[in-house]
Amino acid sequence: MSLEEYERHYASLSDSGCESVSGPHTSGSFGGEEEKLHYIPIRVLGKGAFGEATLYRRTEDNSLVVWKEIDLNNLSDKKRRDVMNEISILSILQHHNIIAYFNHFMDKNTLLIELEYCNGGNLYDKIIQQKGKLFTEEIVIWYLYQIASAVAHIHKAGVLHRDIKTLNIFLTKTNLIKLGDYGLAKKLDSEYSMAETCVGTPYYMSPELCQGVKYNFKSDIWAMGCVLYELLTLTRTFDATNPLNLCVKIVQGNWTMEVNSDVYSSELIKIVYACLDQDPEKRPTSDQILDQPIISRVRQELEDRVAVLNSAIRKPKLSTVSETPVAIVTTRSREVYFWGGGKFTPQKLDMFKGGNSAQQVCSGETHFAVVTVEKELYTWASVQGGAKMVGQLGHGDQASYRQPRKVERLQGKAIRQVACGADFTACVTDEDQMYMFGSDYYGCIGVENEMGMEVLEPVLLEFFEERPVRQVSCGDNHVVVLTHSGDIYSWGCGEHGRLGLDCEDDFASPMLVEVPKGASIDSVYCGSDGTFFLTESGKVLACGNNDLNKLGLNQGITGIKNHFREGSQEIPYTTTLTLVKQLARFKIQIIAPGKTHTAAIDERGRLMTFGCNKYGQLGVKDFKRHQGVQILLGPFGGKVVSKVSCGDGFTIAATEDNQIFAWGNAGNGRLGMPADRGFGSEVCPALPRPIFGSLHHVPDLSCRGWHTILIMEKVLNSKTIRSNSSGLSIGSGIGPGSSSSLDLGIEPSSDSELRDGIMGGTVEADMEDRGLETPIFSMDSKASESSCPSWLRKELLDAEFIPMPAGSTDSMSSPMTSVFAESATLPYEELQELKAAAAATASGNGLMQTACVDYERVNGLESGAWKKNSLPQQDVQQTCCQASSELIQMREMLKKQDAIIELLQKQYKDQLEENERLWRAIHELRLGPDISGKQDKWVRTV
Repeated sequence: MSLEEYERHYASLSDSGCESVSGPHTSGSFGGEEEKLHYIPIRVLGKGAFGEATLYRRTEDNSLVVWKEIDLNNLSDKKRRDVMNEISILSILQHHNIIAYFNHFMDKNTLLIELEYCNGGNLYDKIIQQKGKLFTEEIVIWYLYQIASAVAHIHKAGVLHRDIKTLNIFLTKTNLIKLGDYGLAKKLDSEYSMAETCVGTPYYMSPELCQGVKYNFKSDIWAMGCVLYELLTLTRTFDATNPLNLCVKIVQGNWTMEVNSDVYSSELIKIVYACLDQDPEKRPTSDQILDQPIISRVRQELEDRVAVLNSAIRKPKLSTVSETPVAIVTTRSREVYFWGGGKFTPQKLDMFKGGNSAQQVCSGETHFAVVTVEKELYTWASVQGGAKMVGQLGHGDQASYRQPRKVERLQGKAIRQVACGADFTACVTDEDQMYMFGSDYYGCIGVENEMGMEVLEPVLLEFFEERPVRQVSCGDNHVVVLTHSGDIYSWGCGEHGRLGLDCEDDFASPMLVEVPKGASIDSVYCGSDGTFFLTESGKVLACGNNDLNKLGLNQGITGIKNHFREGSQEIPYTTTLTLVKQLARFKIQIIAPGKTHTAAIDERGRLMTFGCNKYGQLGVKDFKRHQGVQILLGPFGGKVVSKVSCGDGFTIAATEDNQIFAWGNAGNGRLGMPADRGFGSEVCPALPRPIFGSLHHVPDLSCRGWHTILIMEKVLNSKTIRSNSSGLSIGSGIGPGSSSSLDLGIEPSSDSELRDGIMGGTVEADMEDRGLETPIFSMDSKASESSCPSWLRKELLDAEFIPMPAGSTDSMSSPMTSVFAESATLPYEELQELKAAAAATASGNGLMQTACVDYERVNGLESGAWKKNSLPQQDVQQTCCQASSELIQMREMLKKQDAIIELLQKQYKDQLEENERLWRAIHELRLGPDISGKQDKWVRTV
């Protein structure tokens, strides 16, 4: 039976109707959908003119972003305008070589700007790191093309940067340029517009800036020339002991350039002289620089390279919901522990904490590997009994480093994933390239044994340069790779068919694996001598050694004659991808193969095990052999299992309620607990046993052989920050009427009150408690229309009810009408009816008749049809009882409406007070000092 047939057969048995336990968190709000984005602070990157820059990890997509944290209380009016100007400029600039703006938030009086993170430092540091060694011309052209492309883009957008310098040119680890820091940028109306304010860094100021005359886009070209000069000479273009002398040199054009003509061509040198021309009109534009032959002949190649490098960068997506997102910042502490191999208690690694915390861990037979949040790879040995290192650490030698050490040969490469074999290591970069190092005895390095049996340094697999790698998994002696196109490649030891190539041959280079028709592979998992393939639909395929049913391939044969003692038909091994029928009725999310058994987690968080149970590693309270899949429900008491990994005869699992369990063979410290009485001289708990006294979340976990390594995380504190919640918004410019700096006059108390009262706090909870639909309204001037003043409400209550003609409602419809039609508040014209009905109930005479008339009127019936004596007395009494019951409900509803009206009145009053504060802040900004005032006074005296 094919895979497609099995999926159809088990469709009714699967739990497809059950939602995943994970996913994005959203909640409704008054203004629309409210998206929650979760951030974890990593470390402070540095301090600038306006505040701190802090690195954060966004948990939704595991990407790194930078938050510029700016305390508005400590800024002058001019600097506040500079900050808001940067947001305004960044919001309109989108280019591969420009720092990307994602969002901004307000935390009381602190403005938080979320920007793209560049993990390669800046060009200033890059030049210093050269230590006098010149860049190659190829590298200089690569940098120049990217800088010129970024400047051309901002100039086309009408933006003058005004602070281009090596400190503001950032790099990724792949040498991708990102132009940043737009605090001093200015938007000009046209290319012929001129600016007058003297700003910028003195070393890169143009002559016209130093002279205090008007300037335009050509001032940025001068700064580009200074940067190019530094790239060619590794020294500054102009230098002096004080700012005055520096300005004199710049105005006089007092500079010389000593360049090695053997290294750089005359074409490149001419660009420097053209950019540093004293006459701005003679300087080229950024587009003209890009059209120079030295760049234009390789421009297409450079464009393609930039596009490829940018596609590999994991960028957080801008919110697409109508309501700006809410940032939930959670401070966490992460620690890495490992045990086994003679270490009976967990050992903490102090290196991986703070800004160097771990993101992923992996265990091999004799070594460990860790990827940090900043995507650097660390490895170290876990040898016992004098095992020899054969290059699996990647440090260029065979030393057994007992402490974590960074793999320097991968410096500049952003490592996304690492996988360990018995004595080799594989890793994947953010560019989806793959590196291998260690033993090549079985051909696991994938280079046809061309580099010897021991590869001591990381080697790039050129085979995957045109086949971007999505995931890699390593067995003891084989490797399996899943590409982004969905293809599977395997190589290494082929014994028992673990490579899935329909043979048992060894291969020393990647070979394409044939996947059954209709199967789309989502992930791969290698065991010691077998491989699992998880499909997108949650089905599992396997190949390799099925000893003791550790692949789950045995088939039940109960009920067949002459098979009284056998419970299943054993399949010793398979060389092709075969459906694991025992798991076909589950939707599997995680597979964790061990040496002799396997564990799996389905979409509902249920843990199941199968394979050898000699040491109780299946966790079913005995040491018997079990033929089928065992679902561990009782031991976990219904807990949702989030992580699991299997080693040699033991299992480690973590639950969503932050507990860690271990069971199976405890010999040699496998379970992280001292040996106890039990199976022989070693304890072998056959039921999951909690380890660690306190509760910890486990982001990652890995077991192999005797060893376990995991990341443990604790939440220290958490706070919620609403984006733009204080009225901050992004516009195309700053000026009268702009709301970019409306928060400058808001007190913290009023800000929090506004958030709680209007943005979905107490008000929404109260509405839900009353069982009413949440009213929809915005925070602008229309808020006044959503509340009813007391004088108007009194008029409505005292007014005479006049029915509207049938067709009149269409002519009076409006956007606000449609809003209130869906709100919980009843139309005000019905209040008179409710009042009349309530008064009728209090009247003693004519109670039944009046009640029935009002009852019918409220329910939209024609009261004229009522005849005084048309109904029998019994029917009249029954109708009146029903009417009285309805009237009681109506009175309750009227009380609720009054409460809602009072609430809306309070919101209306609060909003008016808030608007007054905001307008006062705007007025103060309009009266602020001229930005071309007293700053840089020394420049104008020249």
